[in-house]
Amino acid sequence: MNTFDARAVHPVVPLIGRVLLAILFVVSGYGKLTHYAATEGYMAAAGLPLIGVLLPLTILCELGGGLLLMLGLFTRPIAVLLFLFTIPVTLAFHHFWDVPAAQAVMQQTNFLKNLSIMGGLLLLASYGAGAYSVDARRR
Repeated sequence: MNTFDARAVHPVVPLIGRVLLAILFVVSGYGKLTHYAATEGYMAAAGLPLIGVLLPLTILCELGGGLLLMLGLFTRPIAVLLFLFTIPVTLAFHHFWDVPAAQAVMQQTNFLKNLSIMGGLLLLASYGAGAYSVDARRR
């Protein structure tokens, strides 16, 4: 049986994958920070409670967590944190089974996109940041 050997992959591949995965969180967090009031309104329209607490935590998770992933710093715990963060976000904002038909396909696509992101985060949590990372330099 063939098994995957992470050491056989060129060391730049995990770096590229990490940055591509993290860029979504960085851009999203930055957008929430720069459009704070609009994001509050969006969260309120979704029926979320405690927006004054949840929005700053969301920005911290997305922007801070995304930047840490890009650097490859505390990669495994940050990947787990973002994985866990993405679960309620996906359920709160992309419930394709409970929206008008005109929105269902878009929401299902976003739901599935988030599941794919969660898969990538689990891979990072399992295999780590790779050779080109702050984590590797700290070892």
